[in-house]
Amino acid sequence: MKMTFRARLFVSYIFLIGIPLLILGSLFYRTSLQVVTEQAQKNVYEIVRKNNEIMDIKLQIIDQNSQAMFIDKDLFRIFNQMDPQNEVELFEADRQVTAILSKYFSNNEDVYAYQLWTSYFTFGQLLPQGDPTQSDIYHKAQQAGGKLVWYPTYNFVDMFNQPYLESGNLDFRHLFSATRLLDFSLLSNTTLEKMDVQVERPVLAISFKAEALKSLYDESIPEGSDFLVLDEDQKIVSGSQPGKITQTFSDSWVEELELESSGARRMTLKGQAVIVCFDRSEVTGWISIVWMPESSLVGSLLQSIQTSIVLLAAIMGLVALICAFFIAGRITKPIKKLLAAMRSVGGGDFQKQVDVETNDEFGILLQRFNKMNDRIRLLVIENYEIKLKEQEAEILALSMQMNPHFLYNTLNVMNWTAIENNQKELSKMLVSLSNMLHYTSRKDWSAVHLSEEIKWMNNYFYIMSVRFEDKFTVHYAIEPELYEYKMPRLLFQPFVENAIMHGFDQTEAGGVISIRGWIDSGKRTYVIEDNGRGMSNATIHEILYKESTSIGIKNTIARIQMTYGDSYGVAINSLPGKGTMIVITLPLNT
Repeated sequence: MKMTFRARLFVSYIFLIGIPLLILGSLFYRTSLQVVTEQAQKNVYEIVRKNNEIMDIKLQIIDQNSQAMFIDKDLFRIFNQMDPQNEVELFEADRQVTAILSKYFSNNEDVYAYQLWTSYFTFGQLLPQGDPTQSDIYHKAQQAGGKLVWYPTYNFVDMFNQPYLESGNLDFRHLFSATRLLDFSLLSNTTLEKMDVQVERPVLAISFKAEALKSLYDESIPEGSDFLVLDEDQKIVSGSQPGKITQTFSDSWVEELELESSGARRMTLKGQAVIVCFDRSEVTGWISIVWMPESSLVGSLLQSIQTSIVLLAAIMGLVALICAFFIAGRITKPIKKLLAAMRSVGGGDFQKQVDVETNDEFGILLQRFNKMNDRIRLLVIENYEIKLKEQEAEILALSMQMNPHFLYNTLNVMNWTAIENNQKELSKMLVSLSNMLHYTSRKDWSAVHLSEEIKWMNNYFYIMSVRFEDKFTVHYAIEPELYEYKMPRLLFQPFVENAIMHGFDQTEAGGVISIRGWIDSGKRTYVIEDNGRGMSNATIHEILYKESTSIGIKNTIARIQMTYGDSYGVAINSLPGKGTMIVITLPLNT
């Protein structure tokens, strides 16, 4: 059957329009896929590289601060003169060393713990490590001979041989650490003085949670991506799957990346086309790897593009040149906008945004480009803000140190004025007040030894006894073993203040405050007892459970329970006219 001219013309026209359309559609599809893939590869690689730069900046600060400790005159004096057999001297040294370490490392929000390890004592923050000098971390630091060693992520329980912690919910189960053997020296005029040969050199240990690396990547890499941070032995330092941390990543494709320091490539892993971007840290030598399936970038666009090409072919066959003109402009305009934006981004303009005028596949493509560009811009801003915050933290630390020194100096001037005027009682009160101020204004508010707390209380009792003209006396009966444990700072103060201000408010003389302490059944018990006017049960209930003026007592109870759990705390026993007894219970394992 012969076709009519109209039919042949129609078929020919459709054929002539269809071939260019198919060719243009194919080119468009391939160009779009290539552009998106290449741009995604560049963006993800930039993210990986910037993440490494951010982490390297933070880790370099640790390296610089640890180097500065080599010539710290206070650390030189402490370790060169300290007697390891003297427990009192050890605890005093621990307090001083902890304050020094805090000065160097407390401003770094990623640092979890900072310590100095020796065979006779662990200085700094307290962790259940047993004897850390038996660990592989310590031995690596000794072998490095003063060079900073970055030890990859490890299981805390296994590293320090603490099996009793295995079943516990530890927030420090996986850590990675920086260690360095410290050989202190003192520069006196032009002479460099070294520590005595027989003095044991401590090992500095700075520990980080593995989540510090994971959070950095979780917030920056595209959705559907995976990442790994591997050390030189392909041991997993951090990754998308926390359960595999500390294991060895044995896939052979990683060995190809180990031969290079940085780059990006397209690979096929487990039958799936992926984009792999990697970069090696200049500080630790660890390699960061991010890979994402190409399908996650264009999968949602693939079906839409194919359907659009078929529909456009049918429309072109019907409306000919009008549709051809319309479609040509619709195809080329978004691509031109995208390429122009890419050139701007390539020149460093990360503020560039492409106007999205439609919600079709081209609009989705441009939206994806805008989102990727936003991620790079935010990462650059974050890097800049981190540097500003570090500078602000240093300025804040200096300003916080200024005010207490001003008060100490002022009290010192007042003390000398009192001495010159032969006002010995006033001088003694000023010295006591200065000691109390120094104790309460320390930056580190961690637990303190009982001896420090008793020393502060003695200063407080002296000032209060002068104020109230010796209307009360204080007696201690504390077992010596309790001095080996730490306790929350200012634990006794609100209770003895309550006894003095309220218990003895109707007493002219003869008031007695008794502070006792002992260890029993695995617990520490402290009792503060007075012979004041006592309290009713209603008053006790109001202090413990209602809004009242006893804010100090409520805060102390809350601190105990937040630190040790609800099994420990404070009990109040009192009868009107019979005095008051406060019973404080704390655990031994502090």
